Amino acid sequence: MKNIIEIKNLHKIYATGIHAIKGVNLDVKEGEFLILLGLSGSGKSTFLRCLNRLIEPTSGDIHIDGEDVIDARGQKLRYIRRKVGMIFQQFNLIKNLSSLTNVLTGKLGYSSLLHSLTFPRQKNDIKIALKNLHRVGLRNYAENKIMNLSGGQQQRVSIARTLMQNPKVILADEPVASLDPATADSVMKYLGELNKKDKITIVCSLHFLSLARKYGSRVVGLKDGEIVFDGTPQEIDKKRFKEIYGEDAQEVEIR
Repeated sequence: MKNIIEIKNLHKIYATGIHAIKGVNLDVKEGEFLILLGLSGSGKSTFLRCLNRLIEPTSGDIHIDGEDVIDARGQKLRYIRRKVGMIFQQFNLIKNLSSLTNVLTGKLGYSSLLHSLTFPRQKNDIKIALKNLHRVGLRNYAENKIMNLSGGQQQRVSIARTLMQNPKVILADEPVASLDPATADSVMKYLGELNKKDKITIVCSLHFLSLARKYGSRVVGLKDGEIVFDGTPQEIDKKRFKEIYGEDAQEVEIR
């Protein structure tokens, strides 16, 4: 399989002087479900957000599906971002709008300004949005306002919204960190289905090794902005776990 993401010598240094990402080199193949593991502050979120330039890298090269992300500007960057869906820990939904309307906003990257202002009235887009809500088990919640949904339901709406982009890659920034264990597993199940059935490449940051073992095909461990492990979930024994999380860390299982 070809590489869909290629990262070379990536650095991110914040204005405060914090060197969050230190010369990371990483290739991700099409169809992989790559899990990023690491402590809070290890650089996971910065790394993910550099990939689609939500955070500007300080230096390095990033190519996604053959496109140069670092040099892209304007329409070219917008085109690249269409291919790269993003799922956030805090959902990033519009609370006082319906699930359907929130899912429809996933099409805005494809739209003219006029279409963006009138997207609720586009019949074909509505049909696709309802299909995507059905895929995450929320077709009957299409008209419910986001504020009236549980955290797990909101995250599933955000997955449906991402599907509106028809992405080749999904970046998930700790998508289950604010959810209880049972709900976290159910959300990861939907991401797993997108990876297996739709062949969407997923790069997902997590805290729980048990979820990484259950859903990931590959794990990259980050510590202080550097890769300290790259292999299969099954290769992470107690020694490697402590290399990623520190000597005092204890593994917590989610079943």
